Amino acid sequence: MTTTGSGRASSCTRIYVVGPSSTGKTTLCDALAKKLDLHDSAYITEVARTVIKERGFTRAHIGLLEMQEAIMDAQIERESGTRGSYPVQVFDRSAVDPIVYGVLTGGTDHDGKERQESLSRKENFQATLEEYRSSRSFFFLLGPVEEWLVDDGTRHLDNGKECFGIFEAVLSDLEISYFVIGENMKKLDDRTSVVLKRACLQ
Repeated sequence: MTTTGSGRASSCTRIYVVGPSSTGKTTLCDALAKKLDLHDSAYITEVARTVIKERGFTRAHIGLLEMQEAIMDAQIERESGTRGSYPVQVFDRSAVDPIVYGVLTGGTDHDGKERQESLSRKENFQATLEEYRSSRSFFFLLGPVEEWLVDDGTRHLDNGKECFGIFEAVLSDLEISYFVIGENMKKLDDRTSVVLKRACLQ
């Protein structure tokens, strides 16, 4: 499924890889960075683990809106720090991810909606949202792969299908275009190739 977004054009091609836990996001991003021979600063790796460690959060705190706000702020700061510096950038996750987890841990549909609105209204996110809607930004949503699920003590072992559905809903609500890579495409070479083709880099 692909939704349609709008926004100003940019000379920088930005690739965002998002999705539930254990869907191969970092593996795909590493492969893309290697294939594209990206400068280290052009590859924005996951920031959530760093925030969790530095702020003293644990997996038990994932339901706290404060934790998701901290992750969002750190993600946006990392993205803003390199914006426009490189012709191609790869992002392991995005500032949309904290919104999704805010909804996922909301308890009720009403609470989830309130959390989504609270996070998405943040001024720094609204500025970043314009970039996400740009025709040069490409979001790839990875579907859950049950046999890849590994408990490393840090990740939130969410309901993959529920989380995936929330990603779809939030991306659509925010009018961000995205392309789904499902579990029917598990080979890394195939995933890398489809990303490069969709982003007009191959």
